[in-house]
Amino acid sequence: MNRLNPDLPPCTVRAHQLKALVLDWAGTTVDFGSVAPARTLQQAFAHFGIPVTDAEVRRDMGLAKRDHIGRILSAPRVREAWCGLRGVLPTPNDVDAVYEVFIPLQLSCLAEYSTLIPGVAAAVDRARQRGLKIGSTTGYTRAMLDLLVENSAKAGFRPDCNVSPDDVESARPAPFMLYENAVRLQVFPLGAVAKIGDTPADIQEGLNAGAWTIGVAATGNGIGLSQPEFRALPPTDQRSRVAAARAQLEQAGAHYVIDTLADVDAVLDEIDAQLAA
Repeated sequence: MNRLNPDLPPCTVRAHQLKALVLDWAGTTVDFGSVAPARTLQQAFAHFGIPVTDAEVRRDMGLAKRDHIGRILSAPRVREAWCGLRGVLPTPNDVDAVYEVFIPLQLSCLAEYSTLIPGVAAAVDRARQRGLKIGSTTGYTRAMLDLLVENSAKAGFRPDCNVSPDDVESARPAPFMLYENAVRLQVFPLGAVAKIGDTPADIQEGLNAGAWTIGVAATGNGIGLSQPEFRALPPTDQRSRVAAARAQLEQAGAHYVIDTLADVDAVLDEIDAQLAA
């Protein structure tokens, strides 16, 4: 059978300007340095007698939390430590056991780490003035996300749509949370959406959906410190941490990398110019 119009690609709906931003939470909009999940994961593993390093818990940050725990348990050093302590390699049941300990620990302290990162509320207000809708995705559970949404609303940050891994069958790096945002926000094509986050998992989620991707380097997982801790570093150490975070996001395939969400306006201008052209 011959195609009626062989010159047209399968996707014929073009985006002419951005219609929506889909934002990550910890490390992008709240919780400078993405401290809450890292410290809580360390506490959960310590409960089982397995100390894990900051680097080990941050390697796969951004995934749904059960998947994240599974990745940590599958790391050779952690797997061997688990086996050395228990005489058997970790199983999916062990992933569930660590996850069950993690959930109440994270819920108990999440409000403490829900402070908006400076400049976020103003940046979102400017995005709305451009006519953009605001969605969000996360690696947190629905209960954790609801807590963040409630606290952030009091500080003036209210996304139009909030999707957690509980709302879809497959979370990051799969694109389905982003697709669900598009459905709820009623925006298409995905080329009119920009996904913004601080982890490679955020970038992969956006790329897999066919969206623009913007990495956030100076406030998130790649920094790994609270804002006071980061500010206490010598300037050379600050610059080296930000450079390493930028490199990680660029390697993940981000279209753009910015320091903080407050810096996003110039990137949005450039994306709109490219779409218009």
